[in-house]
Amino acid sequence: MSGTLAAALGGAAGAVALVGMVVIFVWYCLWRSRSVSRTSETNSSEPSQGQGIELPFRGGVSYLPGFQGARHFTLEELSVATKNFGNINLIGYGMFGEVYKGLLHDGMVAIKARPSAPSQEFIEEVHFLSSIRHRNLVSLLGYCQENNMQMLIYEYIPNGSVSTHLYGSGQVASARLEFKHRLSIAHGAAKGLGILHSLNPPLVHMNFKTANVLVDEDFIPKVADAGLQSLLDRIDEAGPSSRMTMDDPFLDPEYSSSWNS
Repeated sequence: MSGTLAAALGGAAGAVALVGMVVIFVWYCLWRSRSVSRTSETNSSEPSQGQGIELPFRGGVSYLPGFQGARHFTLEELSVATKNFGNINLIGYGMFGEVYKGLLHDGMVAIKARPSAPSQEFIEEVHFLSSIRHRNLVSLLGYCQENNMQMLIYEYIPNGSVSTHLYGSGQVASARLEFKHRLSIAHGAAKGLGILHSLNPPLVHMNFKTANVLVDEDFIPKVADAGLQSLLDRIDEAGPSSRMTMDDPFLDPEYSSSWNS
């Protein structure tokens, strides 16, 4: 009798354990199904109208998924971000004009500013350039065009230019970059240029130099000012002939010959 009772109890315990395992398995399947369903809804490549899902880009501003253009910034928010474009936030001068570091509510940005009359060509060119995205290119995030000022807003790259790491801020030789870093930077910069050249029609940088290759905190190189020369050539009355020298030794001969044909 005791043996029969023990067998019955053992069978009952085994049945309970089996049922428990089945319940746990079913619960897991249901949980996973809901999780996948929720993920597929939020990560859809074609979000429904009005759905405010945002994807943050490194360095600052966020965009809606599939956004192919540039964000319009107001002069007021850029003035606040740069403390009224104060000298403390002035980090350099470039082809486009003065360069400021700015802090927006969602991150750091670099702002290039110059005095210029408003231009529809400026907006069109900015929208095109902002659509070019690659880990080895500095992303153009947006623009501002107010009070006879034109501004370009880029992601902020915190570790400076390759030129600074090679020569120091005063262009005097300082601690040398290790060979492995130089090789990695050269490789990454070539990838960035390769993306520009693969466009149809190809986009020629026209001002490629170590000062225009920036590195982030992980020493990943990012080519800066991509398309900036062509933007200026298009929106300025001066035109390309006054901005570049056709006998520039660093200019692709095929590009030079295209101007003469």
